[in-house]
Amino acid sequence: MKKRMLGKSGIEVSAIGLGCMGMDHAYGKPADRDEMIKLIRKSVELGCNFFDTAVVYGESNEELLGEALAPIRDKMVIATKFGIIGQEIIDGKPQNILNSSPESIKEQLEGSLKRLKVDCIDLYYQHRVDPNVEPEVVAGVMKELIAEGKIKTWGLSNAPINYMKRAHSVCPLSAIENQYSMVWREPEKELFNLCEELEISFVAYSPLGNGFLSGKYTKDTKYEEGDFRSFMGRFKPEVMDRNKALLDLISEVAEKKNATCAQIVLAWELAQKPFIIPIPGTRKLHRLEENLGGADVELTREELDSLNEALSKLEIDETHF
Repeated sequence: MKKRMLGKSGIEVSAIGLGCMGMDHAYGKPADRDEMIKLIRKSVELGCNFFDTAVVYGESNEELLGEALAPIRDKMVIATKFGIIGQEIIDGKPQNILNSSPESIKEQLEGSLKRLKVDCIDLYYQHRVDPNVEPEVVAGVMKELIAEGKIKTWGLSNAPINYMKRAHSVCPLSAIENQYSMVWREPEKELFNLCEELEISFVAYSPLGNGFLSGKYTKDTKYEEGDFRSFMGRFKPEVMDRNKALLDLISEVAEKKNATCAQIVLAWELAQKPFIIPIPGTRKLHRLEENLGGADVELTREELDSLNEALSKLEIDETHF
């Protein structure tokens, strides 16, 4: 597996990591523990050393990762998050309960260390910005935790640009984790320039558009109860119809390269910037092998130009993405 650096931290990670959220959260009922431990360990065999979790995915998600990686912890890079301490239902919709006060961050960290069975977390993200706490305060806590040896480095997820700059000036960020894919290219507008300027890695969640870009879903697909794709805009039948041209294009390139659609999408993403690290998630071994194999697919400049040109002409419906 090819490697990429995590900002200026000196930490080297596999070019494609493994997002663990879907094993417990958002895609129906939690997956079988033993099967997920096997899957995580298989990913290590395939060269992956970068794993992403968060307590809001369920405490069992951190516990699962801790158990799976315990025998080889020293060779792995684990990312988890703070800042969301729970959820509540407001007007029928789940809303995050945010708390990034210094006391709460330290309490959240101790819980994650225990569940992950580690003494130090490699990459600690603020999961969502707490409007009641200034970025300088949060960054100051991160500086303390690094000095204490409880975390190696830190990052932000879905934070405003100015917030990132203010936080970085107090304690340098190593990573920004946001959504990025062929159907969600918002980070290209401003964020990539900031990452380049400050030498921060961009960790891309949902690089396959929640599976939309893999080509395995159609407008007739039925999703199990609890799978949030059942109400996502990009999976609505009329949207699938409008965006079929994109899926056809990816399939065409995949056939030429003797690769899968998912591999072409991940190879395209890796080729956009040297600091991008996609973290696709899966519950299935064959999908894991497929996804991690995307790091070995080399797209030529002509192929990339062709894909980017076609993408620029497509009408991609981003409603409710």
